[in-house]
Amino acid sequence: MSLFGAMRLPRSVLFGSGQRQALPAVARQFGRRVLICTDPRLGADREIETLIADLERLGAVALAYDRTLPDLPTESIVDCLRTAMPFMPEVIIGMGGGSCMDMAKAVAVLVTHGGEPSTYYGEYKVPGPVTPLIAVPTTSGTGSEVTPVAVISDTARGTKIGIASPHLIPQVAVCDPELTLTCPPALTACSGGDALTHAIESFTALARPASHDLTLQHVFVGKNALSDHFALLAISSIWKSLHRAYVNGKDLQAREHLMMGALAAGCAFGTAGTAAAHAIQYPVGNATHTAHGDGVASLLPYVMEFNRPACIDSFAQIARMLGLGDASGSDDDLSRILIEAVAGLFASVGIPRTLKDLGLPADKQQWTAESAIAIQRLVKNNPRPLDLPAMQAITAAAYSGDRAALRHQ
Repeated sequence: MSLFGAMRLPRSVLFGSGQRQALPAVARQFGRRVLICTDPRLGADREIETLIADLERLGAVALAYDRTLPDLPTESIVDCLRTAMPFMPEVIIGMGGGSCMDMAKAVAVLVTHGGEPSTYYGEYKVPGPVTPLIAVPTTSGTGSEVTPVAVISDTARGTKIGIASPHLIPQVAVCDPELTLTCPPALTACSGGDALTHAIESFTALARPASHDLTLQHVFVGKNALSDHFALLAISSIWKSLHRAYVNGKDLQAREHLMMGALAAGCAFGTAGTAAAHAIQYPVGNATHTAHGDGVASLLPYVMEFNRPACIDSFAQIARMLGLGDASGSDDDLSRILIEAVAGLFASVGIPRTLKDLGLPADKQQWTAESAIAIQRLVKNNPRPLDLPAMQAITAAAYSGDRAALRHQ
């Protein structure tokens, strides 16, 4: 196979402790009227107050919308739009977790192009550039600061759905690990689990035949040489920092590596895409109202077990990079060791072990599998073909905790 790579990234990425201090001047380069999308907790934080004051000193007019809701329901987007339209923002900052950054993306689309959120569901539905976006993550998880997707909870349809377009990639990502020092242990674990799932699923995503129009047909193009580079950086960074940051949230070095891992994972899956763990989590999250990161991380060892026959080489490569097992051992053995190690890492930071632990009702297993198989944007990326029986097998194993059952699939 010929060497193929594809990347879609922001114009600029600023990473490092203290880099948030560059944000006012960066925003001012794009315009004078600055809308800040954040949540109630951060809206009351001194960081937002300082940001607004610094913007005003530079001659900008700033307005903070601080009512973003978790999982970004459509009603929350409409509410923010009521604030944004009269203000006529020239640049939009998403500051917070994934929902805050996705709010900024969705509002930028609607302010620029009109319509309803549902107008843009799916891939390549955004017709052109949007109001300039700046993303400032305050957790180390979603990678939304560098990705071309906004995930929305459509309450009328009872499902999560994505708006995916390169036009949603922020112009600038400002990643300051100091903003994560106050993340509590549970949020640290949840967001870090999300990031590691992004990295592993992108590194093992189905590699599509390279063609001149591949990136024109798909927002997420599958495993490739460039996304692999970022995926491996993400895995190594998260592996050495997640438990440390969970145990001691003030460990700045651990926070730096964890945020670097989340950023790199976003760079990887923003082009390669994610797969079955994310497809199954969408209905699980809707049914249980549990955090996205907890859901995908709970599912990842089961999905890896199902995918192992198609990913032995990739799993063994990761295991050797992390120093797991005997480097001279067989790829088959190392692939099994990696899955056990991933499950062990997640257990050490309190990630729920099963879908039952997440609160999924037993009678929702069939519905979960049926809903997941319908999410073709993710299903088509899985390295091993998925059909309804396969989804049912993964869901059943993830509910009962019997990962060994998937070795016979």
